[in-house]
Amino acid sequence: MIMIQRLLIAVLAACSMSSAQAQAPGADLIVHNARIFTGNPAQPEASALAVKNGRIYSVGADADILGLKGPATRVIDSGRRRLIPGLIDTHTHVLNESGFNYTLRWDGVPTLRRALEMLSEQARRTPEGHWVKVIGGWSPYQFAEKRFPTMEELRKAVPNRPFIVQYAYNRAFMNDSAMKAFGVGTDKFPALPGTEFEKDRKGNYTGVVHGFTFTFVAMETMVPQLSADEELSSLIQVVHNMNRFGVTTAIDAGNRGYPKLQANVAKLARDNRLNLRMPFVDMQFGDGTPMNMVDAQINTITRTAPISPGENLHPALAHGHVYRGTGEVLQLEVHDHENFDRPAVIIEPDKMRTLVERDVRKLVERRIPFRLHISYDENISPFLDALEELNRTTPLNGLRWSIEHAETISPANIARVKALGGGIALDPKMALHGDGFIKTHGREKALMTPRLRQLVDSGVNVAMSTDAFRAATFNPWVGISWMVSGKSAAGTEVLARENRLTRAEALQMFTRSAAWFTNAENELGMIAPGYLADFVLLDRDYFAIPEDQIKAVASDLTVMDGRVVFGAKEYRSLSPALPEVLPAWSPIRYFGGYHAQP
Repeated sequence: MIMIQRLLIAVLAACSMSSAQAQAPGADLIVHNARIFTGNPAQPEASALAVKNGRIYSVGADADILGLKGPATRVIDSGRRRLIPGLIDTHTHVLNESGFNYTLRWDGVPTLRRALEMLSEQARRTPEGHWVKVIGGWSPYQFAEKRFPTMEELRKAVPNRPFIVQYAYNRAFMNDSAMKAFGVGTDKFPALPGTEFEKDRKGNYTGVVHGFTFTFVAMETMVPQLSADEELSSLIQVVHNMNRFGVTTAIDAGNRGYPKLQANVAKLARDNRLNLRMPFVDMQFGDGTPMNMVDAQINTITRTAPISPGENLHPALAHGHVYRGTGEVLQLEVHDHENFDRPAVIIEPDKMRTLVERDVRKLVERRIPFRLHISYDENISPFLDALEELNRTTPLNGLRWSIEHAETISPANIARVKALGGGIALDPKMALHGDGFIKTHGREKALMTPRLRQLVDSGVNVAMSTDAFRAATFNPWVGISWMVSGKSAAGTEVLARENRLTRAEALQMFTRSAAWFTNAENELGMIAPGYLADFVLLDRDYFAIPEDQIKAVASDLTVMDGRVVFGAKEYRSLSPALPEVLPAWSPIRYFGGYHAQP
């Protein structure tokens, strides 16, 4: 009996010790001396916060929060910096950017002269057998010269390597060796609709190709590809570059097919190095033979690699790598692209009706969330006509769905999306390409593209994204600057004054409003007790600086899940060490992913 009593006492003591360890006193992390924009209407401002087990558990004044310090608490003095919730990018393409380390990024480069210097330097560094590439994220309107490079300038910068310089999904420039490798003018080059090769007066190809999205997607598969180690290094660098602008959650809005690319995410997750919450939406393109993309998606998630909507492939991290459904392309023939240098692509209404009746119905029946890329209102109307009809017989009933981009959506269609419980994920392409839009569609239409003020005031689920890394830059502050100032990268007015947002509203489009698209509106997007500990110390006060400085905002400290994932200046030592960039000649190793960023 005495032995049993001793055994019970020992067990109870062990349980008590275990419980005490699990609830060790004090916060894990305290940040104080800050100017906190909480995004929480009940407590709009504060100066300090405390974190425990990856969540914020107290927000308030310095004295109160510092009183929560324990023996193991890390304390960070913000130096009166502005602190905001971690940014949520509702539509980007992280896993599609597996070639990041092979690409010279012109994002944020202020002059064409400097861009060409970078190109020339990279050409000297690039080994034989590889290409010099600039793929998206830039605009000729960002340069002081306000123009594209000429073919002569590009050939001079890259005299002895094949090159491709791609502008969004609009056009690309390439030299003779690149054209030969692609098979331009032969059956080797994919015969995709809308592809046009420029010719000179003698009928020779100039090296400039115009096209739509799938032309450039196909070209990217025809250049040298990365090794497995280089792909993993690219993913690390992509996430790091997003963290430096304060992005802590990004919805991967359609990659090249689950489950292949998820393997690299799994590698980072196993080592607790996934420094970004990455819910994902999937697309299935198959092997190039005719196929139904929705059927392929259903087959993949039910047979090939079974996964349920809402299932987290990285359960150690809340909202870590969650399957959030399918899209943004559900069928190739209803994709209306977003090339503002060309007239709008109008889809036959019957094709939209067939898509909804034949394919979206299957998704609704299986409760699989879906997203659909539609840029133009002329295509949104027949889609909503069919979706409303479907809803009468096969109710959406709270299923999360959204229209992606919706640049020219009308007030009437905004109301229809709201009535159906959907969302609208906008993008900032007008910030980079608005000057081209004006040339094609006129200034009057540009000033109301998109209808930001009406969208926000309508109460529909709406948020902003970047749609990086090719159609636009991955820097969310470029979009925030445009929403506030109404100006494009060229300084042109592209948003009417009455169509702009306040600084708080613009920030909300990347925080509180964006959380709905991650199914985490009660856990992300605010600095409030119980919310996940994702926040950013900015390098300048977003709410006080002149408008023309907003696009230059970056992070000095980014915290995701209660741990530091990026640090600059005096916080650099807190930043996790990064492995060497692969390969050794990578442009990212020498120029970084964004101009003049550490």
